[in-house]
Amino acid sequence: MPDSPATTAARDLVRVELPDGHALLPSPYAEADRRQAVADLLAGNRFRPAGLGPGPFGLAIAVRDGRLMLEIRDAAEAPLHALVLALGPFRRLIKDYHMVVESHEKAVAEGGSEARIQAIDMGRRGLHNEGATLLTERLAGKVEIDFETARRLFTLVCALHQRI
Repeated sequence: MPDSPATTAARDLVRVELPDGHALLPSPYAEADRRQAVADLLAGNRFRPAGLGPGPFGLAIAVRDGRLMLEIRDAAEAPLHALVLALGPFRRLIKDYHMVVESHEKAVAEGGSEARIQAIDMGRRGLHNEGATLLTERLAGKVEIDFETARRLFTLVCALHQRI
């Protein structure tokens, strides 16, 4: 029997660090989403910075002054390279993502129908896909990432950028 994707997954990133100021998010749903994104990211990822050779790597992610800050570190946590991306191109996606998350929370709290909750979740997946594609494009030539890694990183970007 072949190995499952989880057992064969590459793990270039072995640590993900988020700023302390974002330890607790505004809702249990958002906090669970962030925790799950970090766990999934660490379980399997492809994150290969150009010119740095093979990992493993640590990654510190923060949002400051409208920019996404990605600090790539080695296994001993020494800084190797920092990337800064403007969040302007992500603004609409992040705003829409937060609206969809709020709609999902409201539908669950109100005991919404399964069909309504699934429709909202499909919209959320669509936004994840758009965000992953945009993040992959913005990192092109800087970091090679796969689609699932980009999706999980986009979730963390949204978690860090609570209000647009």
